[in-house]
Amino acid sequence: MRLTILGGGGFRVPLVYRALLADGLRDDAVITEVVLYDTDPRRLSAIGAVLERQRDAHRTRHGALPRPDVRAETDLDAALDGAGMVFSAMRVGGMAGRVLDERVALSAGVLGQETVGAGGISYGLRTLPVALRVARAVAERAPEAWVVNFTNPAGLVTEAMSGVLGDRVVGICDSPTGLARRAARALRLDPAAVRADYAGLNHLGWLRGLWSGGHDRLPDLLADTEALESFEEGRLFGAAWLRAIGALPNEYLHYYDLAREARAEALDAAQTRGEQIVGQQAAFYRAAADRPDEAFTLWDRTRVEREATYMADNRRAAGGFERAEEDLDGGGYEEVALAVMRAVARDEPARLIVDVRNRGALPGLDADAVVEVPCLVDASGARPLAAAPLDGRQMALVHAVKSVERDVIEAVRTGSRTPALRAFATHPLVDSVATARTLLDGYLGAFPDLARTLPHP
Repeated sequence: MRLTILGGGGFRVPLVYRALLADGLRDDAVITEVVLYDTDPRRLSAIGAVLERQRDAHRTRHGALPRPDVRAETDLDAALDGAGMVFSAMRVGGMAGRVLDERVALSAGVLGQETVGAGGISYGLRTLPVALRVARAVAERAPEAWVVNFTNPAGLVTEAMSGVLGDRVVGICDSPTGLARRAARALRLDPAAVRADYAGLNHLGWLRGLWSGGHDRLPDLLADTEALESFEEGRLFGAAWLRAIGALPNEYLHYYDLAREARAEALDAAQTRGEQIVGQQAAFYRAAADRPDEAFTLWDRTRVEREATYMADNRRAAGGFERAEEDLDGGGYEEVALAVMRAVARDEPARLIVDVRNRGALPGLDADAVVEVPCLVDASGARPLAAAPLDGRQMALVHAVKSVERDVIEAVRTGSRTPALRAFATHPLVDSVATARTLLDGYLGAFPDLARTLPHP
């Protein structure tokens, strides 16, 4: 099967290729060819050099010709022709766009984060037109292909693409599996042997149970302060708050539950996260172009630095702590992607937490609302499993953010600024309609293409 990666010059592509090389050692390997599609030939060349070094190391280690083969394309139609699987990992506007998402929000006095709050709304408004064009191109050029969406904001983009592709698009994120893995380790359980009860939206969900041997072990973890505060989410939120809500929040809920503290740290920081990554990655791409034989070493060094500084503002707001060594490997994102791909292509049923249309699984949301819940994934796609209702506080937050997502989709569909204004004003992290107007005007000024996407009042 041919896999096409949209955003093939992206920094995290070697993680996916690492998983594919390992899978290629199996007799029933899923992918025989990878097509990297990107509009930036320079980035394609740099990531291509990293993948070539990965192939060399794999060949040396295993004494066999590595699978899958790789080629690059800058033409979307050519990249999609013959694809059986499409991974969407685009970043519309590049890292420069992320910096503007952050800075416009911070200048208005609200949180600047690329997927949460005002920054996420801006990112969604400029990403959806491209994502919808891609969805239509997939439907035309590769109608039998499944789309695995990594493009952020993942839940919002998946919901928009599902309007074109139906259930043939599945959104993924590594945050829920990472949370369940850390919680299992804190209980000295095998992460592969536990079953997570998780529900919500992308970057807005809660681990509500952790089942092992027929018993829910989450209450044991909540009762043990030392174990609870031995991993990232426990330190971010504190044992007392986690016991108060009876669940483990996705790390991104720190922006909501400790909004004042998170915003203060972001405002005080010398650089935004986007500015930090721009510096890291620009140095890598330059060096990889000059020294392609060292591309993998350069990439891996940059990857570790990126992982070590992930959510640094939030960790400072929580008192300051370093990330655990096991969280620096980068594993998770590519593992979920490979699991979805094998489940679909080889009809190997798997229980995975992914983003799909609700279809009645999570009470209180309509059938077409994309949610992040455990699903049974096989050759027929991803079917959400019935979930217990969210509690009142959780559902109120989910309803508010889902309303924002729907307004973003309507704004792009109609070209109207009115639903875009509603999206900014409705978001829980934007504190006034006046601020919402300031944000909309700020993003329209920062992104000329956005004014063309939203030409009407």
